[in-house]
This record gives sequence, structure tokens and C-alpha cells, in this order.
Amino acid sequence: MLRTAVRNVLAHKARLLMTVLAVLLGVAFVSGTLVFTNTISAAYQKSSEKGFAGVDVAITPHTSDDDAASPGSAPRLGQRVLDKAAKVPGAASATGVVHGYTALSKKNGDLLGSGFSTLGGNYYPGTDGKDPRYTMTQGRAPRAEGEIALDSKSAERGHYKAGDSIRVSVDGPVRAEKIVGVFTTDDGNVAAGGSLALFDNATAQRLFAKPGQFDEIDVKAAPGTSQAALKSAVDKILPKEAEAATGQKLADDQAEQIKQGMSTMQTGMLAFAGIALFVGIFIIANTFTMLVAQRTRELALMRAVGATRRQVTRSVLIEATFVGAVAAVVGLAAGVGIGAGLRSLLNSTGALVPDGPLVVKPTTVLVSLVVGIVVTVLAAWLPGRRAAKIPPVAAMNSVHAKPSTRGLVVRNSIGAVLAAGGIALVLAGAGMGADGKGPMGLGAGVLVIGVFVLTPLLSRPLIAAAAPVLRVFGMPGKLARQNAVRNPRRTAATASALMVGLTLITGMTVIAGSVQKGINKMAADGLKSDYVVSMGGFGGSRPLSPDVSKTLGKLPQVTAISPLRTSPARVGGDTDSLTGVNSKAVSDLVGVDFSQGSFSGLGGDKVVIDDKTADKHGWKLGSSIPVTYEDGRGSKLTVGGVYTGNQMIRGIIMDSATITPHMSTVTDFQVMLKTRGGGTEANKHALKKALGDNPAIQVQNKKDISDGIAKFFTLMLNMLYGLLAMAVIVAVLGVINTLAMSVFERSQEIGMLRAIGLDRRGIKRMVRLESLVISLFGGVLGLGLGVFFGWAAGELISTGLPTYQLVLPWGRMGLFLALAAFVGVLAALWPARRAARLNMLAAIKAE
Repeated sequence: MLRTAVRNVLAHKARLLMTVLAVLLGVAFVSGTLVFTNTISAAYQKSSEKGFAGVDVAITPHTSDDDAASPGSAPRLGQRVLDKAAKVPGAASATGVVHGYTALSKKNGDLLGSGFSTLGGNYYPGTDGKDPRYTMTQGRAPRAEGEIALDSKSAERGHYKAGDSIRVSVDGPVRAEKIVGVFTTDDGNVAAGGSLALFDNATAQRLFAKPGQFDEIDVKAAPGTSQAALKSAVDKILPKEAEAATGQKLADDQAEQIKQGMSTMQTGMLAFAGIALFVGIFIIANTFTMLVAQRTRELALMRAVGATRRQVTRSVLIEATFVGAVAAVVGLAAGVGIGAGLRSLLNSTGALVPDGPLVVKPTTVLVSLVVGIVVTVLAAWLPGRRAAKIPPVAAMNSVHAKPSTRGLVVRNSIGAVLAAGGIALVLAGAGMGADGKGPMGLGAGVLVIGVFVLTPLLSRPLIAAAAPVLRVFGMPGKLARQNAVRNPRRTAATASALMVGLTLITGMTVIAGSVQKGINKMAADGLKSDYVVSMGGFGGSRPLSPDVSKTLGKLPQVTAISPLRTSPARVGGDTDSLTGVNSKAVSDLVGVDFSQGSFSGLGGDKVVIDDKTADKHGWKLGSSIPVTYEDGRGSKLTVGGVYTGNQMIRGIIMDSATITPHMSTVTDFQVMLKTRGGGTEANKHALKKALGDNPAIQVQNKKDISDGIAKFFTLMLNMLYGLLAMAVIVAVLGVINTLAMSVFERSQEIGMLRAIGLDRRGIKRMVRLESLVISLFGGVLGLGLGVFFGWAAGELISTGLPTYQLVLPWGRMGLFLALAAFVGVLAALWPARRAARLNMLAAIKAE
């Protein structure tokens, strides 16, 4: 039986090649995902370990949420703690660390570095005058204000060298600094492509903290002292607002965070690999059904000479194992290439990807082999079982047992129950708000399976609906319709492959378009200001100097302006934040609906709060609220209004004149303003010019804000399109397989058609139209399910985005349907050519 199975594999190379490709693509995606995420995770972990190489114990500020006297962050560490740490038994040295956001400008004015990794820090010289964290390769370390040192990678990217001048921005205003040195470092952010600028210690403290304060103190152990022993000694000198951790623990914690972050990405990518494999199962099952059909008499003869049913089934499974093993090995090799390609792609986009070798773990090899073989064997089991159940005499007489009426009734009943249950779960999840994700996800899976089971039943009426169009093509069109419904199970399996891909693509497109519509409406309704000014990078959440609003407020074009500044506080017994605004101008800049009071009730100790906060605490107009400010002082606030909050404007809003005296460091996170003449390009240019054409500051109008958010959704959508393209490619192979099977089964019929006058062109047209009908059938099902799932997911999203509006992208949906049609035409090229080239006499004599 083993020799027979191997012979059969080698006898049908062309069709088995399509099966190998289907499995190969899925396995390649699985192995590529594992290689990519393992490689990135290992590179980040290695980078973080280097970053902590010189740290045996780190001292950081710490505060408890139960500490009512200090609602804000713990106070930074002082020089006294640093001096004590340097003198503890077993300590070789102690280094004070200060860091913060520092934007660097390229020579052409663009931002150097990327996102959160554009950092600045202090050069803290030890007793030898050197900072052990950094090695100068050019020039010297910074010693005074106006001097900086730049990391070597950033210097190379920006074409800078010691002695050059560079534009720098820490919190808004542009600073002209002289590069006095270039250094190398093991800092993980720099290794990953970020930038690091060093200031002298006094300047760094003034920019990022306060004189004499540090964000962290790193202690180096003396030879012979373990990290644990050093930590025990350091613990004895710590103030109550500080804590210590060993460098190994910090490295392990960061490695775990990296692992968890990679796990999320890995799960998402493996989900798409699973989709490709799921679609591939249809192809494998169809392929083995076709191969078994071709060998019906052969299998019957084997049964007649003594082979048992189990042996027949086993021979089919041996073939499947061989095919799966070949596909898995080739897919693993392709996956390694995909992993390397994804890393290179991320590097080309400027993302933070540290250098490191490609990681192919033994588990990756094992998973790839198991997935490839198991998926193929499982898909081939049912055709093998069916073949073994055919009686030898019936098989030798070509009396094939077609699906019974009872079998179809059972199948349709099961499908109807699954579909109804899936719809019920999805609808229930849609009505549960944020808690409906679980039921909706389960319902979506059950509904897709139910529709798949029902697809043979659905195929007849839906394909029959295309009859008027097919009549235009004459006899080939009529034959194509009849052939498409001749074997509903096989047609259904082929259409389902396309259905799965188009369901996901359509659903994501509906959601993305609807969310974008909601964001546009929220920006239009929530903002009256013409512009919003903030620091660029990391969502514009970087602190902005109050000097920015003062500078812009002096411009003649500005008619109303308000900085937005936040301060942590304890409000009504809970940790919260207060937002300070210009009470005189806020009503001209912010558009929200008030259920009680208005912005006129803002000022002094009067605040306005969003409706969710009010409902949570039971506050209303005139309510008195106890508050503990960031500096620990207590007071009473009075509710002067309750408004409907949204994603852009929410929380507790008060006059900035009231909140500012309690802030440890006065900074803004945004500046909102109106200009004479509205949001024109001339006004935008004037604002940027007043800020020194600073690349670190972004000046955005309503459209810019919406477009900025849209870029994220567009990027995600394009990534999803790319990932789902694999499922579509597998579906194309499925259509080719189905048509090839159809042509084989109808060889005698095709020969008769040729004999009575249907020419080769008519034969090709018949096969192509059959393929087109099957593909469009799958496309219609996919579009319908995709719209339904998009609507249901929107019901969940609308709980967090009240302005969410369902948008049906008719243009893109038409494009998706056209894509399904193109898939049908493309897949029919080879089977149609093969059918047309059949020798009519040989085909007529075929049994």
C-alpha cells in the first residue's frame, strides 16, 4: 500500500502541485510570523540587556496610589540620595540619570530620529571625568549650556560632525546648539534607530527636571559584590518615595514586556495564517476528491483482491502525508525568507528594529512541519473515507454513490441551526455594548461555518439568478450555469474559499470608513478652533512650553487662544486629572453640548465636567467637589456645568489661572486658537514661522487632525489587505482545482459537444463562464457577511465613539466584486485551455 501511495503521488504531479502550493502558502505565513516575531523579540531583548549592562542596582522614584498627600508623580531623586548611594558598602560608583524628549533637526529642517526615541539626557562625569555609559569617538563631552554631544548613528544619518551647529527643541522653542562631541552607546533606543543628545548635567537638570534632581540613580557594584547584596545595602538608605531594583530584574522585566508586545503581534499575524490554511483545506479536500474519483476503479480492484477499507483510507492518507511534508519543508524555507523580508520592510519604514541575527527556533521548525502535515491529512481524510465506503462492484461499474436526499436534509438542517445561532449571538453581542466582544466573535465564527454548510443549498437559487445574463452567451452560457450547479458541494467549497477572504476584507473596509466618518464629525462638532498646536511624535502628547501660547497670542492674526494643561489630582476621592483652559476664550474654541449650565460657569473654583464623570459620582449643577491638587493642597470646587464629552474633549475642565499655581512644572499639551480669516494656508504658515519653523511642533487644522488619525486606519487596512491577499491567492488555486475536476468528470460530455458542433472557442467560453459564476457567487456571499459583521462591530465601536456612523463603501464593494470576477477569469485560463484541447474521439471513448 505504501508503494501504491507513492506511485499515485508521482502520477498526478500537476494537481498535487496546486495542493502543495495551498499548504505551502499557509505554512510559509506561520513560519514567517514565528521567525519574524522571534527575531525582533530577541533583538530587543539583547538590546535591553546591553542597556542594563552597566547597571547593577537602579534607584527610581515611587509613590503609592493610597498616598493622598501627593496625587501626582513621586518627587524626583535629589543629590543627597545620589551621594549616599555612592558610599554604600559594595558600591563602586553611582551615576545620576536625567532624560526627556529632545527633538533634533536635520540640515533640511526635517525631524531627525523617530517618535518616542528622540531623547535627550545628561553626561554625568565620574571621578575620572568620564561617563561610563558613553564613549566619545569625536570631540569631547558637553561642559556648558549651548553644547551637546550626539550619538554616532544620528550623526551619520543627519550628516553631522563635531563642530557643527544643530537646531534642538525640548518643549517647543528652538535652541541652537553646538555639537562638541560624537559618542557610541549601548542604549537600546539608539541601537533601535532612535536619537540621543547629551547635555551637561546642570543644563539637562534644568531642561528635564529641576536643579539637583534626577530621574534615576544607577549604582555600579564593586568587584566581588553581587547585585542582590548591593541592593540590600542600597535599600537601607532609600527615602520612602524611592525604590531599588537590580539590573538583572530590570532587564528581565523589560524582556517580559517585549515578549508580551511581540505576542500580540504574533497572535494577529498567526490568525491570518490560520485563515489561509482554513481556505486551503477546501482545496486539499477538493484535490483528493478528484484524485480518488480518477482512481475509483483502481481502488475497487484493490478491494476486490483483498484490501480492506482501512487500507484504502490509509493509502490516501499516506499520499496526504507525503504532500504535506513536502509543502511544510518548502513552506518553512519560504517562511524564513518572509521573516527576513518583514524585518527589512520595517527597517525601510523607519521603525525601531534593533540589529540582530535571524532567529529560527526548533519550535518554529516543529510547528511548521506539524501544521503542514496535519492540515493536509485532516483535509484528505474525508475523501479517503468516502472512497473506502464505495462497494467494489459498484465502483468497477462506475456507479458512484451520489449524496442522498437524507444526507442533504441533515446537512441543511445543521447549517440552518448554526447560521441562526451565529446571527443570534452576533445580534446579542451588538446590544451588549463594550461587553459584547466575546459573544460577537463566537457568533461570527459560528455564522461563517453555518453559511459554509448551507452553501450547497444557497448555490442553486443564487446561480439561477444569473441565468438571464448567461443566456446572452448562448449555449456556452446555458451549459456553464448547469455545470456550476451540477455538483453543489464542490461548487460550495470553492465559493467558500473566496467568501472567507472577501468577508474579512469587506468587514474591515466598512469599519474603517465608518470610524473615519465618525472622527471627521467629532472633529467638526467638537472643535471650533481653527488650529491645534502640539509637539509632534507620540500622538502630540509631549509637554509644550507655555512660551508657545504666549508667542502665538501676540500675533495679529490670532483672535482667540487657550492653552490646555493637565495636572494630576484627587477628585472626589479618586485619582483623576484636571484640565486648565482660558475660561474667557474656551467657548469660542470648543464645541460641546451642555445638559446643565455652560462655559459661562467656568472660572475661579467653578468647573465644568463631562456627563460620564458626573453620572459616576452623582454630581450635578452646583455640587461641591473636594479636591487635592498636585502640590498636596486641598480645596473645594463647584460644578458650573455638565457637558457631553467625546474622545477629543472630556474630563474636568477649570480655569488655568486656578490650576497653574499648584503644578510642579507648568507645561501645556496643546494650544487651541482661532485666526482672522479662518484656517487658511497663509495663517498656518504665519503660525509656523512665529515658532521658528520648528520641525518638532505640529500645527494642525481640523482636516489635519482627521487625516492624522485616518493615516493609522489606512495603514492598518492596507496591512490587512496584504495579509488577506494570501487567502485570495489560495482561493484562486481552489477555483482552478474545481474547474480541472469538472473538466475531468465531463471529458466524455465535452467530446460529444465538440462532435455535434460546439467549437473550441465555445468550450473555453463555457468553462470561463462557469468559473465566473462560481467566483461571483462566493463574492456575493462574502460581501453580504462582511457588511453584516461591519454593522455589528460598529454597534460596539459606537459606545466609545458616539459620532460613529455606518458608511457602506459602495465603490470599494463594487471593486471587491470585480476582484472576485477577475479571480474567476484568471483561474479558468488553464482548465479552459485544457478542455478545448481534448481529442473529441478519445474523450467520447473515455469511460
